Amino acid sequence: MTEDIKKTEDIFEEVAAEKTEGVEAPKVAEVSEADAKKKKKKLKRQILKGQAHIKCTYNNTMVMISDSNGAMLAWASSGLLGFKGAKKATPYAATQVVHDVSEKVKKYGVQELEVFVKGVGSGRESSIRSLANKGFNLTSIKDMTPIPHNGCRPKKPRRI
Repeated sequence: MTEDIKKTEDIFEEVAAEKTEGVEAPKVAEVSEADAKKKKKKLKRQILKGQAHIKCTYNNTMVMISDSNGAMLAWASSGLLGFKGAKKATPYAATQVVHDVSEKVKKYGVQELEVFVKGVGSGRESSIRSLANKGFNLTSIKDMTPIPHNGCRPKKPRRI
């Protein structure tokens, strides 16, 4: 019985050799060890001046830091950091958001910031203060809160 198995294995090997005759095996690209070790380093661009956009609403605080052209470098919000409900709009949450964003932006080397604040939430002043405490030079602070100039018609009053 074992001799029969050996004979059938020999037959399979011969058939496989006949099928692969004249067909070249696919070439595997050879990679030397030096090429494998040399990975391109991702160059982080050094940005000295940037912009900080702070949006403080009644429910949340969002901070985005961009370069002077407006290309975003990093952002964070109090909801992203795990605050839930009414705690998202507190001044403490705003300072934590600024701390998180400043850690992300540290690798770009940002030193000077123009600050644009939008909204009427309670985290406005605390977020600006914490930006200054983190070592950024604040060149200007601008309030960009949208104010209607008799734009939309107000809703009609409820009749009770």
